[in-house]
Amino acid sequence: MSRLLMAHQVAGYPDDETALAAGEALIKGGAGILEIQLAFSDPSADGVAIQTACSSVLRRGYTVRDGFTYIKKLHDMHPDMPLFLMTYASLAYRPGIENFVETARDAGITGFIIPDLPFDCDEGLGAACRKYKLHQIPVAAPSMTKERLHKMATAGFEYIYTVLRAGITGGKTVITDDMLSFLDTAREGGSKLLGGFGITSGRQAEVLAEHVYAVVAGSVFVNIITGSYDEKNPVESRKVIAEKIEEKAAELSGI
Repeated sequence: MSRLLMAHQVAGYPDDETALAAGEALIKGGAGILEIQLAFSDPSADGVAIQTACSSVLRRGYTVRDGFTYIKKLHDMHPDMPLFLMTYASLAYRPGIENFVETARDAGITGFIIPDLPFDCDEGLGAACRKYKLHQIPVAAPSMTKERLHKMATAGFEYIYTVLRAGITGGKTVITDDMLSFLDTAREGGSKLLGGFGITSGRQAEVLAEHVYAVVAGSVFVNIITGSYDEKNPVESRKVIAEKIEEKAAELSGI
């Protein structure tokens, strides 16, 4: 049974051509939303896999502008594919929140996931998103108080990114009754839930899909790239990566 998959990738990892091949493979494998991350030097929510990818991208001098160039290229190839930008506050704040949002909009971004900008203290992100008719997507975690979660859930957001457990991305996630209760509270205002953190198998995705709008997976794809990329033979490894990512995306999306 098919389900909506939101697939994460780090722009520019491990190189421009392979990143594009990976993006194409995610779409071919059934991803209905792409969450594209701009590499950041000190990510607070990302696990080892994504931290390593970000460090690799930054070491080769990759910039925010390069990330937007990649996003624009992918958007031009797939103009109907929703692209959500994941990054951290300092990258958005430095050029000015509104300028950042406008630049992202022009590249094809339709939503923003910025974990360290709280939904009720967002440095103007919400106002900029409303101005350009884009989605501000706050992040909800099980560690939030019920009062704060209720406030977020009833604030009128189209989407809420729901972190399924405490900690960082990439670790094993087991779906529990407490987790499902958390998701029930997060959706009480009618927001569409994007649920992830540690989703690696079709079975996990199948169970979770009953409780969220879209299943989110990221580190599983980054690990495929890291484990299959050969910088001495990038063309051949690119083909292998594309095949493996498409296969895994198809498993997670259930197509």
